[in-house]
Order: sequence, then C-alpha cells, then structure tokens
Amino acid sequence: MSVQDPENIGKRGSSYYPENYFGNVSYCWPLRNSNSVLGFKVSMTRRTALFASVTFIALASLAAAQTMPKPAAKESGITAYLQFGGTVNSDGQVYALSPSVGYDFNSHFGMALGAPVYFVRPSSSTGSTSASGLGDPFLGLHLRYPNEILNFATFLTGTAPVGNSKEGLSTGRATFDWTSHINHSISRLTPFLEAGLANTTPDSSLFLRPYTTLGFNTHFRGGASYAVWKFVSIGASGYDILPSGQQTVFSRVTPAQVSGGTGRTGQHGPTFLNTQQTTGSSSIAHDDGFSTWIEAFPQRTVDLQLGFTRSIAYDLNSVSFNIGFNLRQLYRRSQN
Repeated sequence: MSVQDPENIGKRGSSYYPENYFGNVSYCWPLRNSNSVLGFKVSMTRRTALFASVTFIALASLAAAQTMPKPAAKESGITAYLQFGGTVNSDGQVYALSPSVGYDFNSHFGMALGAPVYFVRPSSSTGSTSASGLGDPFLGLHLRYPNEILNFATFLTGTAPVGNSKEGLSTGRATFDWTSHINHSISRLTPFLEAGLANTTPDSSLFLRPYTTLGFNTHFRGGASYAVWKFVSIGASGYDILPSGQQTVFSRVTPAQVSGGTGRTGQHGPTFLNTQQTTGSSSIAHDDGFSTWIEAFPQRTVDLQLGFTRSIAYDLNSVSFNIGFNLRQLYRRSQN
C-alpha cells in the first residue's frame, strides 16, 4: 500500500506523519515478538491489544479536538507524488515504484490513490527467481490537526486485490489499515507515538518486507526524530505487530510451487522462507524490532531517505533507501 499527502506530509523531520508516509504519503504499516521494543508482549490478548489501540485513537482524537487550531492557510487542490525505494537484506532485494495522485479538500482533510509496482530479486539460497508486477491499488484518506500542544493525524487506507498472491504481491483479498499518530516537538526533538488496526502487514518506507500477510493485527510504534540541520533530520523508533486469530503469510522470495505450509515457526526459520503460502496461528505473522534513519529535503520537490531496520523476531537486518518527487511542485516550478 502507498499514498502521498501533498507538501507537508513529506516533512518527516517533524515526525508529523507515520513512518510509512515518506515523502507525500506512503500507505504501509509494519510492526511485531515477545521482547517487544515498545514493551508489548505476545501474551497480550486480542481484546487487550484492540482496547489499547482504540483507546489511543479515541484519546488522541479528543485531545486534538479540544485544542483544534484555526485552519492553516493551505490551498486545496490536486496532489501528485512519485516514490522509488528498496530494501536489501540476506533474504533478497525488494524494490517498489509508487506513483499516487490525490486531492486536498482543505488544510485538514485529503485523499490519495495509487498502485505500487514491485521488483523482487530473491537471494540465491531461496531457489526462487526474480519477479516483478503490479501490487494492490489503494485508496487512502487522511485527517490531520497540527497544534502547538499536540499534533494529531489519522490515516485510513483500503486496497483492492489486484496483485499476484503467488508472488507475494497481494493477499488475494481486500485489506485495510487504520493508523493514528501523535507528536509534540521540544526544540529540535520530536517524540511520536502511533497505534493502528489492520488485516494485513503492509510495507513501509523503511522495510519492504520479503512477505505480506492476511489476518487481523494491532500495531504500535514509538520513537523520535531530531532536526540536525536545516533540511536534514535523523530518527529512531521501535515497532511491534500483534496479530490475533488465523494468519496467512505470502512469501515474495520463495517459489510458488513450495506451498501448503502448516504454520510452524522457529524449527526451520521464518515461514516465508519455507513455503510461498502458509496458514497458521498468530505466531507466524508476529514481528517486532527497531529502525533508524536519516532524511534530507533539499528542495520542496525532492525527499531523500536512508534507513536501517532490525527485525528481532526474524533475526533480520535490512538497509533501505527512498527518493520521492513532489510532481505538483515540479509542475509549478516548470511553469514559472
């Protein structure tokens, strides 16, 4: 999943938007093992995790409503964004070209739609071959209320099952993700928290996963960014994905003929390295870890990012990069 919010969503140095929203709006939410970086444990029940997510979203919304600022002087109109990024690790290489277009109705509410194109090069040890193809088209809605006391943003995204599930580019089912984000800046430092509900484990700008999943989960993320200099910022965060109920994992790095797994983990490594499609308990889709990154916004038209993600659950280190182009601003510049 992936989307773009116009101009300011790209200013990630302020940590105003979720990790997945690199540049103008990237709809992807990652997160997941017992020693969660954020302190949430696998023993946490579905009811508890759901209650925590809903409570977080409700309290954040209430706080934002009580401190609602006057509408910012930001024009409405069409938005357009193009992002290319990739993740490299021992399981292979996953790249995505993500174009999107949208419309801002006012300074608070907007929408965007698009579809990622994936390029996958599995590690030779997996026995799979390179593949590429269209992922699931998405429609995303975003609502944001910046404020001196508390910045609040919430994002709702839905996808249509168009991609090939045999190549891990789709789950074969419609999916959704609802994530809310709050932050508060203290000088150059901006701590932030996120919580969300979903029926899939989407990609993020910091981690294009070697798999995707189908099944309910709650996810959490917390960290901070620091403005180093003008248009350069650094950041770090921890994440936790807590699946519940039956889960299905679709591998991008294992051949389709290797399928029908029973969902056992640990004995022979992650399920996405054993079978192309595995259905099992919540444990097969659980993940947690942390990320660090550096970002630069040298112009209003270009966003750059370099990151590192450590998945504790899968004992996997990944390096990622992203470059984004604000097509709306590029067009305006060409007309001047």
